[in-house]
Parts: sequence; C-alpha cells; structure tokens
Amino acid sequence: MEKVIEENKQGTSLVLEQKADNKKKLFIESYGCQMNFSDSEIVASILADQGYNTTQNLEEADLVLVNTCSIRDKAEQTVRKRLEKYNAVKKINPGMKVGVLGCMAERLKSKFLEEEKIVDMVVGPDAYKDIPNLLAEVEEGRDAINVILSKEETYGDIAPVRLNSNGVTAFVSITRGCDNMCTFCVVPFTRGRERSREPKSIIEEIQDLSAKGFKEVTLLGQNVDSYLWYGGGLKKDYEKATEMQKATAVDFAQLLDTCASQFPKMRFRFSTSNPQDMHDEVLHVMAKHHNVCNYIHLPVQSGSTRILKEMNRQHTREEYMELVDRIYKIVPGISLSQDMITGFPTETEEDHQDTLSLMKYVRYDFGYMFAYSERPGTLAARKLEDDVPEEIKKRRLQEIVDLQQSIALERTKRFVGQTVEVLIEKSSKKSDEHWSGRNSQNTTVVFPRGAYKVGDFVNVKITDCTSATLIGEAIGYSEMQ
Repeated sequence: MEKVIEENKQGTSLVLEQKADNKKKLFIESYGCQMNFSDSEIVASILADQGYNTTQNLEEADLVLVNTCSIRDKAEQTVRKRLEKYNAVKKINPGMKVGVLGCMAERLKSKFLEEEKIVDMVVGPDAYKDIPNLLAEVEEGRDAINVILSKEETYGDIAPVRLNSNGVTAFVSITRGCDNMCTFCVVPFTRGRERSREPKSIIEEIQDLSAKGFKEVTLLGQNVDSYLWYGGGLKKDYEKATEMQKATAVDFAQLLDTCASQFPKMRFRFSTSNPQDMHDEVLHVMAKHHNVCNYIHLPVQSGSTRILKEMNRQHTREEYMELVDRIYKIVPGISLSQDMITGFPTETEEDHQDTLSLMKYVRYDFGYMFAYSERPGTLAARKLEDDVPEEIKKRRLQEIVDLQQSIALERTKRFVGQTVEVLIEKSSKKSDEHWSGRNSQNTTVVFPRGAYKVGDFVNVKITDCTSATLIGEAIGYSEMQ
C-alpha cells in the first residue's frame, strides 16, 4: 500500500491510500453527516479489493459514487446537481458508471433507476458489502439496486481506506441506525434500527490508526451515548439477553474509558449525543482523562417543551437545562454545540422565544441552525401541516443565528490570555505561514508555523480571537507530544 499526495484548492495535502496493482479509478463524494464520510471510507476499502484506487479527478474515473444525505431538501438538491455534472462527464466517457449511496438511495430507492435514469446503481447504507455483486450486474447491462436494511451489519470487520486524510484525525463508527423516531427525521427509515459494534473491533481499528501515526479519533454514531454491546443484535432486544450477556455488556462510558486508557497519546472526541442518552458516567470519564476532549455536541432542536413533544424528543426543556447544569459542573471549561430547527409545525412566537432564552441559558460555543424542511415519509410530514410561513421561518432563523454568533464571540473571548493545547491538523486557509488546529473544546486555533509540524501537540498562548477562531503564539510542545 502506497500513499499518493495531492493538493487541494487550499494547498493542503490529501493522503489517499493506494494499491499499486489496482488499475481502475474510483471517484467518491460525500454529503451530510460525519457518518456518511466514514461510510465512504468503508466503501473505498471494499472497492480497493476490487481493483479500484481513489482519484480526485472526476474525468478519469471508471466509477463515480456519491454518498448522500436526506436530512433536508437542500441536501438532496445538491446531490441532484452533482448527478447532472456526473452525467455530463459520462457523455464524454460512456464507460463510466455512476452510483448513489446512503440515505437518499434508501429513501428514493428505485426512483433513480426507473424514473430518472441518471444512475447505474443504488446502494443503501447497509448494503455496501454487496457493491461487487451490484457492479457485476451493471457490467451485464442491468440496473443494480440493494437497499435492504440490516439488523446486524456494523462493518466492524472492514478496515476503512482513509479518504482525504490529513494523517492526523480519523472517524471510527461505533453504532449504526437510530431508535428515537423523532417526527422530523428520516434516519430511522434510511439507516434502520440501532445496533452497536463489537468493542474488540473498535479497539483494533484505533490501534491500527495509532500505528499509522494518527493522533485523534472521533467515535461516531447517530447516538453514541446509547452504545451498548452485549453480544447480541439490536439495542431494543437487550432485555432478552442472557444474564451472562448482561454481565459482560459494555456501555459507552466503559468504551470511552477503555479507549482513553489504552491510547493515552491519542485524543478522543465523540458525536452525536442525544440528551436522553447522556449519562453522568460519561461525564466523569471525560473529567478523568486529559485525552478526552472537553466538547459535546448536544442537539436540542427547540427550546420549547411543547414543540419538543411534537418532535417526539425524549426530553423537556427543563430536563435539558438540568443536564447542561450537570455537564458544566462535572466538566468545567467544556464547550457545547447545538442543532436547532426553527419553524417546526405549530411553532408560535412564544415557542421561538423559548428557544432564544434556552440559548442564552446554555451559552453554546457554536451550532447548526436550520429552518424546518418537511421530509417525505416522516411522521411530521404525515401528521402535521407545515404551517409556519417561509418569511417567518427566515426571520426566526436569522434571530437564532445572530444570537448564536454574539454568544460564540463571548465564548471564544474567554480563551484570550490563556494557554491551550492544540493538535496541528493543516495549514491555515488564509496563510501558508500559519498552522491550524483545534483545542480540546473544538475551537479552531491559528498560529505561526515555527518549527512545528502537522500532528504535533502544541501549547498556544491565545492573544486574539474572532467568533469562530482563536489566534495565538506557540510556546512549546504539550504533555501529549
């Protein structure tokens, strides 16, 4: 296995694992959540054994795959535009094959093949191991589709090919699927029921990353905090487990503690957390280990208990605030981020004000904020009228964004004058004379290069900031180096 270095638009090196004997070229793009990007690395690994090396050049590809997101309509429209681009290239290169992967493939299924005729292959999130067979179908001139959801598949036996890697940070998936059934969300329908990956395979993947020089791992799942391995299948069937299975079960706090203990020179993050699944044991593990980052992405979606109930979120406004209080108490100095949906059906101005007041209470460091987008097939689409006018959605969203930006500036200012530990990940987007990395709280830090290199843990004295970036001077290596 050799490594090929390519340059992207910012001049940052992209490391692509390559097999010298592979002759075919795979171009793969990912949209949406981190899980999709992680899945693309699994797909690249499967296809590497089928003779494909990855390429950054669309025009030279034999196979083009797009890993898709269905969480919002805008994400689907972006993918459709990319498919138009692929097919324009395909007219020049008729031998090129095009496939759709992921959640959009699962949601639309055969529509791509039967009605739109814009792809050769449609593959759902649990069917990636079937891609070699589907490619054989395509080569025989037949359309190929597999969108069957699995109760067991976790891809724990596949070593991912790290795509567009900086050689420093990596994602490791620990759960798949979701059992929460939020009324606005398509994930349970596109990714199936929740199941957890065997701890041994997770540790082995992290060990491999450590041996290759990676310094930070993000443990991924739709609901990482509900991770539960008991030697069985779906989490919902845990009550049927034997006493022996229950006695040897591993939950997320135990898994995180094991990772941090076995790899003390690696940093660990995790995403995404659901409020009802975030237990104090995880917080105590975070407080115990210096190498577990002081950052939690904690989606809330709304500050109104009434709207949360309409969303089928398993927490109230008050329960969420109590959780936040415990987080700040157990892990001082932590940063929190949010997901927020405004304009959900029936949302009133009072509900909106509840959201703004919750944001002021929590003081999020940053967030991901969206106007409600009705998704076909969800309970909200079937049962609730999308009755908040677009102009009101836009106004409320802007108020949420403006408030978040003002809070974010206050939150980054708290670091000015402090020394923070930074893992160098890449060159700064604005200057090749500066490094860029993140501190434990997931805030970007920029500082002059000096004699340091990508992958170094460095202590940086913060001298200035914007709402999203810390600026400083390196003063030496940190204890993690």
